[in-house]
Amino acid sequence: MRNRQSGRLLPVSSYREVSVLSITSQYLARFRRLHDDGGTPDVLPVTGAQRRFVLVRSMDPAGRPDLVPMFFSFPRGTVDLRRLASAARRLAALHPVLRARPDVLRGTPVLRLTRPDVPVVRVAPAPGESAATAVRRVLHDWSPEGAPLRLFLVPDGPDRAPDGPGTAPGGPDGPQEVLAVVLEHTACDGQSLARIVEELGAAYASAGHVADEPSPTDVAAELDAYREAVLLQLDAEDRAGSPAALAYWGDRLRAVRERAAVPPQQPARPAAAASDALPSGSAERRIPAPDTGTSFPQLLDACRAAATVLYGKAHVLPLGYPWGGRPPGAAPVLGCFLNTVVFPTATGAAPAAPEETAGAWWDDLDHAAAPFDTVVHAARTAGSAWTGRLDGLLTVDDARRRPALRLGGVPGREFHIDGRPVRGPFAVSVTQGPELALRMVWDRAVHSDGAAEDAFAALTDALRAPALTTG
Repeated sequence: MRNRQSGRLLPVSSYREVSVLSITSQYLARFRRLHDDGGTPDVLPVTGAQRRFVLVRSMDPAGRPDLVPMFFSFPRGTVDLRRLASAARRLAALHPVLRARPDVLRGTPVLRLTRPDVPVVRVAPAPGESAATAVRRVLHDWSPEGAPLRLFLVPDGPDRAPDGPGTAPGGPDGPQEVLAVVLEHTACDGQSLARIVEELGAAYASAGHVADEPSPTDVAAELDAYREAVLLQLDAEDRAGSPAALAYWGDRLRAVRERAAVPPQQPARPAAAASDALPSGSAERRIPAPDTGTSFPQLLDACRAAATVLYGKAHVLPLGYPWGGRPPGAAPVLGCFLNTVVFPTATGAAPAAPEETAGAWWDDLDHAAAPFDTVVHAARTAGSAWTGRLDGLLTVDDARRRPALRLGGVPGREFHIDGRPVRGPFAVSVTQGPELALRMVWDRAVHSDGAAEDAFAALTDALRAPALTTG
């Protein structure tokens, strides 16, 4: 815990007695030594989710982080860049995670606080370049040394080159412009995105040309709340990394191995030359949502159907999905608190019984707070050769939870820009609303477009089929 008067971390033993086997307890002890021995008040501890993204970043040859972009289309001339930059700086000044940089000190992942700095850049497309291509270019050139929040404004419309699906075409009211609000994943999760959109719009509305800076009292309170939330999260993760949880995940994931071999690629299907050059492919479809709703186990089974097409039968693949939220008692601070839970997906010809998938999933949720690195350690200790790479990722969103970004009273239309690199072989996203909006992206270096499109068809067919009630 932290002494509210001094702001110093108390000894790890003040949290509770912890097992020496706990990765989180070891992390807390190492962070405390940094804090006490190094005198580093500008350094913050990281959650288990942030530890994972810092590790992924360190393993990337170029040191590139995982990025979380949001894309909005506005009528051309809506966005005042100076006003937007002022609003964005206000957010970074208030929220610690938006002015922090991932770092590793003496082998310990941390976030180091810096001054608020949010680049807000007007991007000029090259001749013949569409807005979508220009956005992909600036994201590809993302410098890992810069701010975790950056904004890019790109003109689009009839005078720009067509780019197929994923563009923001000129609307009936004339040419458009694309605003990309992009964060490093260490700084956000789904809950954070909703707050960022809301607060960015509010700060823009209240800013004439310059938004008011947050008061020192508000800044200190937000920093205090952020530290407290991370420490509560680490304490919860430490408890979740118990010997019983290690035994559960070891048994659950023992059969998971290194990424399954991909069957021989099918002949390439005709595609636009511009699409062939992109590192990832994508497919999307909207289907009617069942009156009773779509359960998470049904989505897991649909992903299993897709994985069977991609990898064949008789494999046990690691499928990851984000789960969780802020720990009990924590303020709704910006940050990355969602854990990645692993579901061992057995591929095969016959669909799994719905109640079987649901039962396994409910059991997993009883142990879902165990940090990802603890789960990988448990699997390997149990005899799996799995290294922690995921063969697929499933994310689910509710279209009603995130407000529209409004700038100057004008709501932006949120859309997707496809073709960006993906970390894993394939990922599925589901947006729940009056319809199910399904989207799948895949790494073209791993899966052919033909195989991936067949897999997506299997996924949508599985969700269209009548399902038994799973309780």
